[in-house]
Amino acid sequence: IIDSFIEGEEVGPNDLDLAGRLIAGGSEHRKFLRQIFVAVDITAPLYWWKEFDTYKIGTVANSTSTMHKLSSRPITVDCFEIDDIDKEVFGEYRIQEIIDICESLRLKYLETKDKKYWKALVRWLPEGWLQTRTVTMNYENIRTIYHQRKNHKLNEWSGLDKAELTNFMEWIRSLPYAKEFITDNE
Repeated sequence: IIDSFIEGEEVGPNDLDLAGRLIAGGSEHRKFLRQIFVAVDITAPLYWWKEFDTYKIGTVANSTSTMHKLSSRPITVDCFEIDDIDKEVFGEYRIQEIIDICESLRLKYLETKDKKYWKALVRWLPEGWLQTRTVTMNYENIRTIYHQRKNHKLNEWSGLDKAELTNFMEWIRSLPYAKEFITDNE
C-alpha cells in the first residue's frame, strides 16, 4: 500500500502531539520527518547553489544544465540576480558591460562552433547567473536547512534586508505543518 499526503488532509491532535514529542527527542526520534518528501523547482544564483550544495544527504537535484543550455538563449540582465546590487558601489554600466561580454562570447560560439568561446563563457560566467534545479528532499533536510540558514546574511536565504523578497525561508514556512514539524512553532 502506498499512501501519500493529500493537500487538505489533516494530521489529528494525537498524532501532532506524538510528532511534537518525537521532534523534541532529537534526530534519532524524529525519523518520520525523513519520510515526508518534497519536490520543488528552485531558481537561484550560482553563489546560492554553492551554499545549498552543502546539504547533500537525502537530497537530489537535477539542474537545467548550464553546460548544455547556456548558449540556447540570449544572455540578458534577466538571466542574473541583481535585485539588491548597490549600483553606487558596483556601477550600473559595469553590470551591462559584463552581460555584453558574456553575450558576445555566446554569439561567437554559435557563429563558429569553436568550443574555446563556450569554455571562456563557462569560466567567466558571473556568480549571479540564475540556474533552475528541481530538488527532491525531505522534512528532516528542510528542518536542518531552516535552523542553520534562517538568519543568514544572504537575502536569498532569509530575506533579512528586504521584507518583500521571496526567499527560501518564506517558502519553508509555507509548507504543510511547517510550524509543527520544521520551525518549532516560531
